[in-house]
Amino acid sequence: MSLQLITPPAVEPVTLADAKLHLKVDTSDDDALIARLIIAARARAEWHTGRALNTQSWILWLDGWPLCAPIEIALPPLQGVSSVTVYAPNDSASVIDPAAYQVDAASAPARLALKSTVLPPINLRAMNAVAVAFTAGYGSAATDVPAGIRDAILELTAFLYEHRGEAPAELPLDILALLSPFRVLHL
Repeated sequence: MSLQLITPPAVEPVTLADAKLHLKVDTSDDDALIARLIIAARARAEWHTGRALNTQSWILWLDGWPLCAPIEIALPPLQGVSSVTVYAPNDSASVIDPAAYQVDAASAPARLALKSTVLPPINLRAMNAVAVAFTAGYGSAATDVPAGIRDAILELTAFLYEHRGEAPAELPLDILALLSPFRVLHL
């Protein structure tokens, strides 16, 4: 299984103005640096929680169709599945009719399964045989992301700004505590 980012988020969960206000920075000297730190903080928050924050498009690649279990679609919340494509050994692609599968977007991670009347595809290529194209994230506006995650990104941006140029330090526990309620847990 691998994930391929197709379209990154168009906005960040925290604006440059929000970050500068939080940092108490009132000049534009460090705007480019702060903007990069916001992106790094968002990426770290996504990694720590296992979620997509703002709307983004991905492809989930699988080496085969699972025989007994549904396909888990990482990076909740799932907004929708655009297509499911399977590849034959000769690399020819076939798009599966959306009427042949059902999607459980309420689960975290989301799940996709063939309907009981549909047989799983067979005779697929050895690697990257199934491509699930999907869109994930809380929404396309910064304010669509839960406030707790945005607060963590502000704190992480401040931490990175304060420690710029230094050897990497461990994240403070208060930042991890802000993100913990949003972690995707695998039971």
